[in-house]
Amino acid sequence: MRNVVLGGLLLTGVAASVPAQAQDTVRIGLVQPLTGSVAYNGKSVVEGARLAVEEMNAAGGVLGKKIELIVEDGQCTPANSVNAVEKLVQKDKVVTLVGAFCSSATAAIMPVAQKYKLPLITGVSSKASLTEQGNPYFFRAAETDALMAEAFAKILANDLKLTKVAYIGVNDDWGRGGVEEFSRDLTALGVKTVLTEYFDHGATDFFTLLTKLRAAKPDGVFVAAETQDGSILVKQIREMGLDTKVFGVGSWATADFINLTGEAAEGIHAAVPYASSMDTPRNQTFVQKYQAKYGIKPGKYGAAGYNALNIAGQAIERAGGTDAEAIRASLAKTSYEAPNGVYKFTDKGQAYGFDAVLVRIEKGEPKVIASTPVDAPH
Repeated sequence: MRNVVLGGLLLTGVAASVPAQAQDTVRIGLVQPLTGSVAYNGKSVVEGARLAVEEMNAAGGVLGKKIELIVEDGQCTPANSVNAVEKLVQKDKVVTLVGAFCSSATAAIMPVAQKYKLPLITGVSSKASLTEQGNPYFFRAAETDALMAEAFAKILANDLKLTKVAYIGVNDDWGRGGVEEFSRDLTALGVKTVLTEYFDHGATDFFTLLTKLRAAKPDGVFVAAETQDGSILVKQIREMGLDTKVFGVGSWATADFINLTGEAAEGIHAAVPYASSMDTPRNQTFVQKYQAKYGIKPGKYGAAGYNALNIAGQAIERAGGTDAEAIRASLAKTSYEAPNGVYKFTDKGQAYGFDAVLVRIEKGEPKVIASTPVDAPH
């Protein structure tokens, strides 16, 4: 990563607390995977974030200044994400952080944000335990695996008539968390688990795993995977002629996934916090602007970047300055009207109030078949 050496050098002899300095812009740091197997998704987050900044700056910015978005590549790895945050704090003097996509990477940068007493917002990382760590600077503007399983497990079990399910997930905190939450809730509904398998990011050959899947004879397979890995896996499921219903969490409802997967994506069910087909006036406006700028409809990650930057910008404006403690206090009072509903935060920094949807891919489009507001965790 190009900033590793710089970040390491800047750490030497620098006090943990960085004083605010007069700047011509209000700087927000964004850490996303721009290289590696989830780069498709990280770049979508950046696209949404840039659209939000463009809109806010066109309306006058915040605190009378333009917002300057500084983007770093964390590659979805803990070490590189930490180095990216150190650079954003020490060199760029950002006033708020957004990131870092993968739950394991976000878990690694949370104590760094707390060390510097800077607010950190994730629009993506969904491992439920992140908001249970008592970090007052962390805010999650996203669903958790537990909330999605609670909302949609029963609908999936009934609509897909599931009796035996296999679980396949990417081998990281998010993939394991998704498998654990959905298998727990489906098991409670009487659905039998016949196989659980994990694969590494960047895998391209799933045929050994799929041979096990064929032998297990499930009538449904839950998959937690992002765009690149998921598209290859689904195409190989179809190539092997496996006649099983596919459902899961991840990037399934995004245009990138559907374009990469082609006809093999037809009929897949996905539980997601956002789909371009959500029928609200604010979402229709968002889709039109996003499509005009990027030539593609937004998916959950484009919406995540858009929402996270709007939440950050509005909090800074309400804070009346760039003092980190004031921004943190302002974030706690968030009531942000997003394309997919209204976001508020619990005392632990978990967002609630927005809508989540269950979609089925039909003719290359995510058709909404069920929706529910995401309640605060019990």
